Amino acid sequence: MNAPQPLLTATHDVANQVPPLAGHNLYASDAALREAVARDGAAASAEWLDARGAELGSAQMQQWADQANRVPPTLRLFDAAGRRLDTVEFHPAYHELMAYLKRHGATAGPWADPAPGAHVRRAALYVMFAQVEDGTLCPTTMTYACVPPLARDGALAPQWLPRIFSPEYDPRFLPATQKRGVTLGMGMTEKQGGSDVRTNTTRAEPQGGRDYRIVGHKWFLSAPMCDAFLVLAQAPGGLSCFLLPRFTPDGRVNDLRIQRLKDKLGDRSNASAEVEFWGAHAQLVGDEGRGIPTILEMGTYCRLDCALGTAGLIRGAVTQALHHARHREAFGRRLALQPLMGNVLADLALESEAATALALRLARAFDCQDDDREALLRRVLTPAAKYWICKRGPAVGAETMEVQGGNGYVEEGPLARMYRQMPLNSIWEGSGNVMCLDVLRALRRDPGCAAALVDEWAPARGGDARLDAHLDRLERDLGAAGDDEAGARGLTQRIALAVQGALLVRFAPHFVADAFCASRLAAAGYGGGAFGALAGRSDSAAILARAWAA
Repeated sequence: MNAPQPLLTATHDVANQVPPLAGHNLYASDAALREAVARDGAAASAEWLDARGAELGSAQMQQWADQANRVPPTLRLFDAAGRRLDTVEFHPAYHELMAYLKRHGATAGPWADPAPGAHVRRAALYVMFAQVEDGTLCPTTMTYACVPPLARDGALAPQWLPRIFSPEYDPRFLPATQKRGVTLGMGMTEKQGGSDVRTNTTRAEPQGGRDYRIVGHKWFLSAPMCDAFLVLAQAPGGLSCFLLPRFTPDGRVNDLRIQRLKDKLGDRSNASAEVEFWGAHAQLVGDEGRGIPTILEMGTYCRLDCALGTAGLIRGAVTQALHHARHREAFGRRLALQPLMGNVLADLALESEAATALALRLARAFDCQDDDREALLRRVLTPAAKYWICKRGPAVGAETMEVQGGNGYVEEGPLARMYRQMPLNSIWEGSGNVMCLDVLRALRRDPGCAAALVDEWAPARGGDARLDAHLDRLERDLGAAGDDEAGARGLTQRIALAVQGALLVRFAPHFVADAFCASRLAAAGYGGGAFGALAGRSDSAAILARAWAA
């Protein structure tokens, strides 16, 4: 027999492949996040966030994220004897991730402990967790957003808030009264209406007091294993909001029937269902006919999380690209040292820093509940930030995959999962057009919203001539904003860019602010062109050194 040929074994040697990115601290390595936390009111949480950053950057977290998405939820409609179950089973990794979020206050921390900077602290945690796994953030956000309307309901608050505030995650399918902690979901969308919830046909039949019987359907009910849901239904007094629990007060399974789970592009660790209500028990939240204002309030908090989540996804994708480029060699040198690749990476890093700065500044507005100016800013900046950050997400995801080449397009790494997740935050809680129309409505109905924006960026004036010119044009347009519905996207984009530019001019290093203003504000008609077209004088090396201190 002939001896093995050395060349045959040599073909299996692996060289010039990038090691997995694990064991790094998501907080310590992110200068933009650390600085935003400090200036936006949560400096006292820096040590706590640093500990969370180390945990979230661990190989264990990455493994749980991968497992929770590779083994998606399973619908169990019936038991062996044919009795309805209407339950969903998850991989154990999903429960580990949910327990982490609950334990560290992501579901209700700012409500349970409303210390100064509580929403910013939570926002920073949310941004970091989004770099790891996003499906579990859906029930986390819904639980967080449901608190304000429930807190004002004298009958429901004492029943539900203590378990919502609990740091314990209890996935058992039991009545809420028998559980250590609960999560909440929402059900708004119906087949015939989508975003137009006023066309909802689900009915709420009074049963005495604040009890109702719900008959109808929901086309999307996310996280159907939550312990209760805020749903919209048509009551005698008009469209109203109701709390619909999974179990009735006497301990029976409520008549919520799951039809199927959605087969989604992304968000695979999280179950989303089509459901029907066959006379399900529910309790009125607030007053009959006030369902829209209740949902709008909840939606505001969800929209904040959409911006935060996408800022986190952008940061996670850019970090993966930077890690790859610093290890991979091509044409005789590391990718990160090649000028054109350096330009691309620096441009991506600018997008990430701007998204983080805007999202954390928005979170600070939620910490200032008693400040009238911050309330106006929340009203107009929440939809603007959600629109622009979420629109930029898929473009960043695609470019970072291209940095990795074919390795970025396969499921072994996290970029493919991140890329599939990116469009969801733009769709969830109001698509791009809905956000831009909300910006117009805010400007039209309350002139104070425009004044709040002007006040927000005024301290940055004089810091960069390109920003000043952008602000001059924008302020002229704000007064007539309500008259141009077709131009709402352009206006909303310019508002978001103005706030991002002002934050960077005021607080970021000069080389960051200069490159941002040159590429985003001075470029005529900037619409988010291809990354990697920064001006030649931009200090890409300095931007990259700041972007990831690993």
